[in-house]
Amino acid sequence: MNKRTSGIITAIAGVIALIGFYFFVRILMEGDETIETDAAVQAAIVDPFIKFSLWIFYIIAGVTVLMSIWSLIMNPAALKKALIGIVAMAAIAAISYSMANGDAVLDTFGTELEDGAAGTISRLSGTGIWFAIILGGIGLLGFAVDTVKSLIK
Repeated sequence: MNKRTSGIITAIAGVIALIGFYFFVRILMEGDETIETDAAVQAAIVDPFIKFSLWIFYIIAGVTVLMSIWSLIMNPAALKKALIGIVAMAAIAAISYSMANGDAVLDTFGTELEDGAAGTISRLSGTGIWFAIILGGIGLLGFAVDTVKSLIK
């Protein structure tokens, strides 16, 4: 990163920090009780702060995604590795989905839990659980192989 780009980024960060400090001071000046009890004060002080924070978040997330895509386009070897990783994760997700069931969620006595009805939500929850178990197993296997390799050396 060159000096000019670094200066621009520092200036933008400074402006964001000043705006955040302005909102912080306004909130402190009003006090907790006033903000908690008066909807008009909330709308005048807290809502703009939240909107500002969300806009900053969206901008940063967008820039991050765009820069990641740009970096992948400029480096085809990294793009190939990223695509292999995405395909591997999709394969693990497909395996997890096939292992999950959409049955109703039951307690230890066999009665259906509230909001535990069978269906898509239950199957997706099971998919997430199986996905975590498979990834954890892969990580544990990698750790074990690395430990054995280090013991052999």
